[in-house]
Amino acid sequence: MTTQDDTKAHAQGDHPAKVAAKRTPVDLAIRYGFLSLMAGLILFFSVASEGFVSPYSAVFIFQSVAITGILALGVTFTLVVDGFDLSIGSTATSALMLSAYVMVVLEMGAVAAVLACLVMGALVGLVNGLLIVKMKVPDLLATLGMMFLLIGLQRIPTEGRSIATGMKMPNGETTVGKFSPDFLWLGRHRFDFFIDNLIPVSVLILLGVAVLCWVFLELTRHGRLMYAIGSNQRAAALAGTNVNRYKILAYMISGVLASVGGILLAARLGRGDLASGNNLLLDSVAAALIGFAVLGAAKPNAFGTAVGALFVGVLLQGLTMMNAPYYTQDFVKGSVLVVALVFTFALTGRRRGSNH
Repeated sequence: MTTQDDTKAHAQGDHPAKVAAKRTPVDLAIRYGFLSLMAGLILFFSVASEGFVSPYSAVFIFQSVAITGILALGVTFTLVVDGFDLSIGSTATSALMLSAYVMVVLEMGAVAAVLACLVMGALVGLVNGLLIVKMKVPDLLATLGMMFLLIGLQRIPTEGRSIATGMKMPNGETTVGKFSPDFLWLGRHRFDFFIDNLIPVSVLILLGVAVLCWVFLELTRHGRLMYAIGSNQRAAALAGTNVNRYKILAYMISGVLASVGGILLAARLGRGDLASGNNLLLDSVAAALIGFAVLGAAKPNAFGTAVGALFVGVLLQGLTMMNAPYYTQDFVKGSVLVVALVFTFALTGRRRGSNH
């Protein structure tokens, strides 16, 4: 991949090998510092925890970050257009509860549950987008309001109780519906690759979503226009870009991906558990922001977000295998996020300052 410095040097007649030689320690730290940190972390956990470096541990890490990674990719789309979506966690939990309600209470099938969740996610994103671009509500306030609205809405049908077969509804009726086996397949089935019964469906869905997001943002005209809006909204509008339409689209994509995450979580649990999505917002935002530091991108990007989600999974798996107290995990995640952002913004600012 050609960097801006490489392009500038090429225009001046410098050979790429000379460009590499000219890179300062700060440039190398910005580009490779986070990956070095990740490699060091893997090495540390492999020494401190027996069995950390194994196929089964790797698959568990991928499975644990599948849902977080999908939500983080949705956040990435809103960051690309210079926005932010605080409602992703509550959207995912609402999809979890909606799918359970459709199958357990309404006694409908897997297809109906999945479609209902995807439509719900798209509508949430549409409302967020309209509030931001039409009503001029700041993105943080609009999505924060949506977050609280969804948290309350998902509790109303059952008066705050989780949904499971055989539960009593507020009207006194007992539910007789159950989760469809086809629906549970999404969260529990494993494919036989390399090692018998190893690769979960959710991991393959994460990889597929990540590739599609990367292709859309990096290789299509629409993705480039989204980046242009995030970089300079006024210039993009003067160039003829429909800024409002693309910003609404970004929030709708975020809502749909959050719903996909909620569907996978419901399929894994086999019940509508209100408390199961408590950490989804923080973990997915952390993954998206860590993505800024991957290869010195200094911008939201799908590849960096996927690596950020993997990093969060490695960190949590390592801490768990070392029997670290659960209450220390958020502190460690926050510390790592700060370090990643230092690589991204502080060192990048220092490099720009030295160039001038």
